[in-house]
Amino acid sequence: MADKMTMAQAINTALRDAMTADDSVVVFGEDVGPLGGVFRVTDGLTRDFGEARCFDTPLAESGIVGMAVGMAMNGMRPVVEMQFDAFAYPAFEQITSHVAKLANRTRGRMRVPMVIRIPYAGGIGGVEHHCDSSEAYYAHTPGLTVVAPATNADAYGLLRAAIESPDPVVFLEPKKHYFAKEEVDVEAGVPPIGRAIVRRQGRDATLIAYGPSVPVALAAAEHAAAEGRDLGVVDLRSIVPFDDDTVCAEVCQTGRAVVVAEAPGFASVASEIAARVSERCFHHLEAPVRRTTGYDVPYPAPKLERYFLPSADRILDTVDSLQWEDIA
Repeated sequence: MADKMTMAQAINTALRDAMTADDSVVVFGEDVGPLGGVFRVTDGLTRDFGEARCFDTPLAESGIVGMAVGMAMNGMRPVVEMQFDAFAYPAFEQITSHVAKLANRTRGRMRVPMVIRIPYAGGIGGVEHHCDSSEAYYAHTPGLTVVAPATNADAYGLLRAAIESPDPVVFLEPKKHYFAKEEVDVEAGVPPIGRAIVRRQGRDATLIAYGPSVPVALAAAEHAAAEGRDLGVVDLRSIVPFDDDTVCAEVCQTGRAVVVAEAPGFASVASEIAARVSERCFHHLEAPVRRTTGYDVPYPAPKLERYFLPSADRILDTVDSLQWEDIA
């Protein structure tokens, strides 16, 4: 049965259900205990599960992740919160040198079943250290699974899947969607990590997006429909592993593709997606694969944020740049 809940509530419910089902699941990070986190995502977990299962840590991201590695090596399933996307950078050495490589270093004898939750991307009027799109760093690191849900239902289901995974998962939560309500059926089952979903079928072009860019892509498709163009939307759901089959099946049907992402475009996940689509769908493409991304500048001040983030208008401008003159 589906219930209306915010994304924050969906993630909270996923944590609760995982902690109830498995005593080895622990949650910790900065202010996640009695306060319930900056965004109240962990609200009530300390009260209901005790300080041994959900607890506050010092302001030391490297120590948070390092402690989680030790716990995971010894049979626990830690879920840590980085509080804000750019706060995770002090832990980057732990993530890339140990979290990502431990299974390979031990030839699979030691796994690291842990989740690094990161409130992610823009749209809240924050600056620099409170808003960033850091997915490319993690996606570039072999050994990490990288998940970016766009809907509240996926936030619940994919977090359950991430916690159950035997390998480390970076879980990117679009913070600007924390408080939007949608229907979530917690009994619908856990979706597999690494499988994209087609949110909207289209005939003329395919928009490929993930995380916070999916609702913007869907809005662009709605506007395009009013102008007589039929755009499809693919929600990747996970960046690593990447679902080439679903993405290429949609692009091969339309012959045109636009990748939408908030991060700056140079050396980005959007670049990789464009390259993969170009390589795999080359003989079906009617135009070059285009991208609508953030600009190649540091994250701007709040008054400039709306100019930096991809909008429906910017997406449609990119769609207009595709070669349409050969359409009857």
